[in-house]
This record gives sequence, C-alpha cells and structure tokens, in this order.
Amino acid sequence: MSESFSTLYDLIVQLSESIREALSETQYTPPPAGNFSVKAVLDQLLPRKPTTTPEEDPILGETQIRTSIKDFTLACALLSSARSSTHDLLSWIPGFLSASADSAFRELSKAHCVLFSQTNAKRVGELGLDCGMVAEERRLVVELMPEVVRSLKEAIKESSVDKSADVDEFSAASARAAVGFAIVAAYQFRWFVTQIDYPHLGKLCGFVIPCALTALDHWSPEVKRQGMVSFIHIGKNVDAAELGLYEDVILDACCQNIASDDEIWHLVVEMSVLLVTCFQRSNPRSPWFEKMLNEMLSHLERQPRNKDRRVAWLQHIEPLFNSVGLVLLAHFRRIFPLFFQWMHADDDETVLLVLKQVYTVIRLTWIRNTPYVDRLVDELAVLHKRASLKKSHEDIKRLVSQILTLLQQCKGLQFEAAYGKHRDDPDLTDIILS
Repeated sequence: MSESFSTLYDLIVQLSESIREALSETQYTPPPAGNFSVKAVLDQLLPRKPTTTPEEDPILGETQIRTSIKDFTLACALLSSARSSTHDLLSWIPGFLSASADSAFRELSKAHCVLFSQTNAKRVGELGLDCGMVAEERRLVVELMPEVVRSLKEAIKESSVDKSADVDEFSAASARAAVGFAIVAAYQFRWFVTQIDYPHLGKLCGFVIPCALTALDHWSPEVKRQGMVSFIHIGKNVDAAELGLYEDVILDACCQNIASDDEIWHLVVEMSVLLVTCFQRSNPRSPWFEKMLNEMLSHLERQPRNKDRRVAWLQHIEPLFNSVGLVLLAHFRRIFPLFFQWMHADDDETVLLVLKQVYTVIRLTWIRNTPYVDRLVDELAVLHKRASLKKSHEDIKRLVSQILTLLQQCKGLQFEAAYGKHRDDPDLTDIILS
C-alpha cells in the first residue's frame, strides 16, 4: 500500500475511533421490533484499526481504502443529517455528535484532496465539473456521488412496495428488509444532495433524480420526507433545462404525492409549487398547473378546517398563482369558497395568509367577469368589524383596507354599489380607501 493510502487510512481510523467512542457513551434504546439498530449500522460503517500492518497484509490497497472512505462518509452523512430529524430512529443522536461528524468529514475531504488531488480532479472532471470551481470540502462528495447514490437507491427500494409485471398483485418488499434501512438511506441521500449546490448539482442529475424519485415512491412518510427535501434543494439549485429529461416523471410524482399524510403535506406543496413553476413558468395554460391545482383544492375542500394543510398551502401557493395569472379565473368557483371560509378562521395566521392571497388573486386577475365581488365586499366588511377581537387586528384591518382599495380601482361602479350598503356602518369608519 502506498504512503498516501496509508496516511489516509490512518486518518480514517483515527476519526472513526473518536466518533465510535462518543457513540458508545450515548444512550440508545433499540426499537421494539429488534430487527434494526441505527447504532449497529453506524458501528459497521465506521472503519476499525486493522489487526495487521499494511506491510503484513498487501491486499490492503486502493479498493479497501475507497470502501473505507465511502463507509465513513455514509456514517458522517447519517450523523450529520440527524440534526434536523425528530424521527425515533435518529432523535437519540445528540447535536455535538452531528457537529463532530461534520468536522470529521471536512478533515477527511481536505486530506483526500491533498493526497489524491490529480485522481480527484480526474474523477470530478469525468462527471462534467470543473474541479477548481468546487470547494475542497465538497470534492469528495462529488467523487463519491455516482457510486453511493446507486447503492442508496437500492437500499430504499428494498423495502418499497413493488407491483409485479407478471401478476396483478402488489408485493411488499418490506419482508426482505426492515424499513429502517430505507429511512437511513433516505437521510444519507438527502445529505449527499444538499452538500452540492448551483451550478454543480445540475451535472449530477442522472444519478440524483432516479434515487429521489424512488424515495418519493416509497410507502414510508419519513422516506418520502427526505425525498421531498431533496427535490426542494434540487429545484432551487438546478436549471429547468438540466432537469428537462425528467420533467413529466417529476411532475407526475408531485401530483401522486399530493395525497400524502398531514405531517409532510407542507413539503408536498412546497416541492410541487417549486417544480411546476420551474418547468412551466412560461406556459400559464399548462395542463400540469391545472392538474396540480385541482389536486390540491380537492384535498383542501375535503378538510377545510385542517389548519396545518390550509396554512401550508397559503404559505407556498403564491408562485403558482403568479405563474398562472389570468387563468386563475377558471378556478374561482373552487378558490373563493375556501377563501371566504378561511377569512373567519379562529387563528390569526390563517386570516392574515388568506388576505394576502386574496390581494394577490385580485392583483393578477383584476377579478373580472366574476360573481364574487359583492360577497367578497360583504365578507371583508364582516371580518373588519370582528378584527378587534383578534391579536393581529391592526394587520388584519390594514390588509382589508388594501383589498377594498384594489377592488375600488378595478371594479369601479360595481364596487361602489357593493360597498354602498356598508358606508354608514359606524364599525367601518376606520376603513381608508385611497
């Protein structure tokens, strides 16, 4: 084994022993099922000090070094990604251990760049990236990406639910592997993806997208969650042209996941809006806009009192509204009944968010050719009078005044007729129409 290999291997073992010692002192209760242990997974990924010296075991060469680098990086990825997790499998990992993993990986990556700079530059270059433009602490991630992502994709797929092509039956692959392995792989995958940003991530779409789609297709909400977080990062750091080959399959996956559980619905909406606007921004009449909006509205209509769902939708939907523009008129019959109901919600957050979206919709459509003007004026008047009972009454009244002013500008005589019956109401005297 060359001196460079030996030096790097010694560093990996040293860093692994430090993390393993901290792990051994961390309290951990395995899940009741007993067939999966995250601590055991981490222990297997952390290379150990060899029982023989390199001179005594000449087989210890490049292949073993690369395996050790990959395994150690996967261990660091899992420990680091646990920082943002509340899932039972990872919530036991303390913050200091995640920070130690971050520091250890940076040290390994820099050492790898120094010892194998030419090899690293060649491998990064083969992926279409300029090694000189990639930060030192990211170059090892880029080099490992093709090999690691393929194995993570298979790990996620092992516990998915497959549909056989030969028989019309669904087969639970979870019998072959505990879902914990898929959850761990999904967290590791998300870590790898989020280490790379614009403009480098676009060159790696051929490796990243298939694995992200596999995560979205999994039955576990936690695996889906990591797939969604990955796609949100991808949508923010990859040009639409680089994603073009996968456009339809990605948007179809978004639509299929709109029916997801409450706990991840905010991610479904954020991901779907981000990606559909990325792909279809210049085509407001795109059938993808219509399909996605209809899917979301159907779920909201079934659960209009679900605060988490409506707040998530109102927080993230505006970019889609802006992209669709006047075409929103075709959806008024479904949007405005929800708006009218949410204006009188018990929580201030919903009320403020819905007023902001009402203003956006009017600004984009000039609310032309619609029967909702009169009722909108009446609902806003009622909300303004009741606003005094709310903590955010000043903001609510300000937004109501802004919407009424916009209605006055765009509807003229129709607005005057609708608002006329409220002008003498003593509870509405503080409404200012500019």
